[in-house]
Amino acid sequence: MKTKFLIIFCGFLLASCGGGSSSDTAENPITAPKENEERCSSAGINTQRCTFTHNNLERFYLIYKPESLSQSNKNVPLLFALHGYGSTAVFHKSYTQYESLSEEDEFIIIYPQGYKLESALTNSSSHWNSGAWTIGSSIDDLDFINTIIEIVTDKEQIDSNRIYSSGMSNGGFMSYHLACNLSNKIAAIASVTGSMSRETLNDCSANHTMPILQIHGLQDSVVPYGGSSVVGMEPIDGVLNYWASFNDCNPNRLLAITDYFNEKGSIEFIHYESCLNNADVRLIGIPSMGHTWPSFSNFNISASEEVWNFVSQFDISGKINN
Repeated sequence: MKTKFLIIFCGFLLASCGGGSSSDTAENPITAPKENEERCSSAGINTQRCTFTHNNLERFYLIYKPESLSQSNKNVPLLFALHGYGSTAVFHKSYTQYESLSEEDEFIIIYPQGYKLESALTNSSSHWNSGAWTIGSSIDDLDFINTIIEIVTDKEQIDSNRIYSSGMSNGGFMSYHLACNLSNKIAAIASVTGSMSRETLNDCSANHTMPILQIHGLQDSVVPYGGSSVVGMEPIDGVLNYWASFNDCNPNRLLAITDYFNEKGSIEFIHYESCLNNADVRLIGIPSMGHTWPSFSNFNISASEEVWNFVSQFDISGKINN
């Protein structure tokens, strides 16, 4: 799975990875929002846009609740869906299309919005502070995600043992960052075209086995499969080996290749098995794919289905019904 890659920059910016505020007034100070006090409004079918002040910054997230929950009293899983660098929660929602899966399997989806980045290295309309090229950021995204968890679990019936994170590109980096630094609340993660930053890997302190799914194009020139020592992106094989070792898996990984005999090409599946608590580590590698979110229409596979089918097997203790 070795190949050559070219890192694409815009200036020093990593290439775009996406595949109503209120104000305080002296006349009406009583309406000024308190820290972490949210205001929600409709943002589409079964979707709300919730805004709150976090560390003196206005932040927001989209929350999708399946229609079936209106007649259910059970606790349900929660999936974070993190957009790419320079992208938006709205755009990520539009192409992941987790909603049909949410309706079928009854889970809540959170699409948080990253904050703008202005550093000596780069600037962007949005990012997740997860090391590598975002290293100059002062935004506390770990606490932002943790705060969302606290807010949502307080108002919704969430199974706190089944909170997952998924993400595209920088959102994938952030999902690994959550796996390492918010593992007391995150049960499993999936990264699509992301990786671990050098900083995340060096300081990783997960406190339980962490199921990992990585989906990556072997032609990805934005987040190369082989990593980038210049930017601080870890090679995908190194990331998989780290988590396989952490989860005490059999180091001999299994490889299966599916050829669909069409113009969309083949798919490689790598699986580390016999892990502690059956906390699997898996890779779906797509030889013909670059930096994008794969779907049936272009690569014979739906990243959204693969993500949910994988993470939903686990709770914070490992595979459910071991």
